[in-house]
This record gives sequence, structure tokens and C-alpha cells, in this order.
Amino acid sequence: MLSEPRAGRLAAWGNALLAGLVSPDDAVLAVVGDDTVHRVAGVPGEPGPVGLTLALGRLRALGVDGLRVALPAPGHPLGLSGPPEFNARALEAREAVVCRGAALGLVPEVSGVGPAGDVRVEVVWHCLPVREAPPADVPSLGEAERELAEALREATETLTRLDVAGSGPVAEAAVAAYRARTEADGEVLAPGYPQRAVRVLELARRVGALVAAAQGTGHGGAVSASEMAARGAALRPVERTARRAQVAAYNSVVEGYGGR
Repeated sequence: MLSEPRAGRLAAWGNALLAGLVSPDDAVLAVVGDDTVHRVAGVPGEPGPVGLTLALGRLRALGVDGLRVALPAPGHPLGLSGPPEFNARALEAREAVVCRGAALGLVPEVSGVGPAGDVRVEVVWHCLPVREAPPADVPSLGEAERELAEALREATETLTRLDVAGSGPVAEAAVAAYRARTEADGEVLAPGYPQRAVRVLELARRVGALVAAAQGTGHGGAVSASEMAARGAALRPVERTARRAQVAAYNSVVEGYGGR
């Protein structure tokens, strides 16, 4: 299932903070979530790691007026613009934040500290140079919404034809679990995002639930190698489309995409 990336939380609430819609304390609390602490290393002018509040203030002073999300995967540098060194770090983490207004980006390094059963998650964001260029393969909100609807329809038809259990009750249960968790967590996006972005992000996660359920149900009725390959072929573009939609939703306020 497509979970909420830390880069998404940082970009969404960082954008709300930059727009003056939330306080620094509220933004940091939302970004950290269930983690223990987030720090930022490599902030220009700072000799060592600093807290998120100070880091976001420094970035604003450097001219940063917006934060974009990148969710790359092997062969798909989604949201990245270079250079190769930054792209490689972002690909290893499978996520990054790219600043608008200054040639900087942030890549998370996640570690667990403490004994088994009491592990505390700590995150260090590495602030690195980026190339100022359009991000790769990011659709508009409207494009993302249309692509998601088409991908979901095609994947459901394919998985149903292959008799994959994940296309039926298992997927419905996964989607129901996602919805319950979302309601418990509260806001899907930070203040300032258009309702269409919220809708696209929710749909992307529902599509991700279908993909995860279909991938995790064993062989189902797809007993032949060719049918198993067909299932994989059906799911790969759906997962890619869902990631593109996630990035479009998180980046919508920076790109100026609104709509209902």
C-alpha cells in the first residue's frame, strides 16, 4: 500500500508554514508524527544538524518559497531534476524534498534507536545541492486524476480476469483499513491545499491498497507463469501511476494547480 511518505509530510506542512497558514510548532509536530525527532544536516551556514524549526527558517531566509516532493523508483526518477549525486541519494531513500527558490534538496535518513520493543525512530534530513530544472514526470492534478481512474479500471479488469483474490474482498478490506486509519489520523493534507489535491491523494492511496492486496494474496487463480507475469504487468503501471498522483497532489500548491 502507498503509505504517507515523510517527504510528503515535510513538503505539505512546510508549504503551509511558508504560506503563513500554520505555526512553526504545529508544522513540526505534524512532520515528526510518530517519529522521535527530526533534524536537518548540511543547512548552509550551520556547522551541524539543527532542528526542523531552525532549518525551515534558514531555508526561507535563503529564498525558499515552496517545497516539492520526489518519489523516485528504479528506472523512474519521479520528481527529480539532478544532479546525479542527489538523484542517487533520493533513489536510495525512495523519497526526497526539492526546494523552490534555492538550489537545495532534502533526503531523509531513517534509523531506529533503542532495544527491541522500544525502538525510537530518528530522522536526519540531509540538505544537498540540486539542479534548478523542471522535475521529472510530474503530472497536473487533472492529469493525475484521469490517469488514476483509467489505471484502476484497467487493473481491476485484468486482475478479475486472472481470478486474483486481491481484486475483490481482500482489496475492499485493505481499502476499508486505509480509510479507518486516515480518519483516525485526521487531515490528509496540510492547510492551503485544494480539495482536488486531497481527493487525488486519497484515490492514489486507495489504488495503492488494491496493488498491495493483489501482490500479497499468493498466486490466487493465476497458476501459470504467464498469468503470474500478466498480474505483475498489470500492477506495475498502476503503482507508477499512483506514485505520480501522490507527487502531483503534494506539489499542487507549489505548481499552482487548484480546482475543485
